[in-house]
Amino acid sequence: MQDRINNIIKVLDTNKAEAIEFFDLRDKDYFVDYVIIASSIGARHTEALLDHLKRELKPQEQFLGTDESGEWVAADLGDILIHIMTPEYRSRYDLEEFLGTLNKNVESEEEA
Repeated sequence: MQDRINNIIKVLDTNKAEAIEFFDLRDKDYFVDYVIIASSIGARHTEALLDHLKRELKPQEQFLGTDESGEWVAADLGDILIHIMTPEYRSRYDLEEFLGTLNKNVESEEEA
């Protein structure tokens, strides 16, 4: 699994994605095991990053679905969800805060 994550991050990094973050959610109550979030430099770069991922990760990875809006792309690989966003969208939706809240809620339940 770590090789898959590393390959995704490598493709994003090589193609100039910024602020790449990785979240391990296997022990959380979430619909995927892993989330990768990266920033693009603009809408066209967001779409280009998705194209690079599709081209460079196939046939190893199967893209089950993608949701593309230009400013934000979500790619579903089954157990891995990749979000690529412009900095404005990333700031506005703050997925890192949401995913961090999942971690805090699980830790609180374990302590109880």
